[in-house]
Amino acid sequence: MLVQSAWAASRTKGTYLRAKYESLVGRRGKKRALIAVGHKILCSIYHVIKNKEKYKELGSTFLEEKKIKNKIKNINQQLQDLGYEPVVLKHVI
Repeated sequence: MLVQSAWAASRTKGTYLRAKYESLVGRRGKKRALIAVGHKILCSIYHVIKNKEKYKELGSTFLEEKKIKNKIKNINQQLQDLGYEPVVLKHVI
């Protein structure tokens, strides 16, 4: 049931689950990507039930924004390790 839900979610446009599927399918393959998306759905269901809150759609750009923020953080850490003080710049997406 979860795999069928994941398959349907991977076909929707502009959603977090499709972006997650697309990011995984190149590295893992279609079947493993579907299992991973099904796992994401299961985790979301668990947290919605546990916390009694509505489902919050993160959007298709969430993964890209997260990747950029992590890259900036890593580069700043590398500069600090080399003895430089990085200039704090606000990144606008």
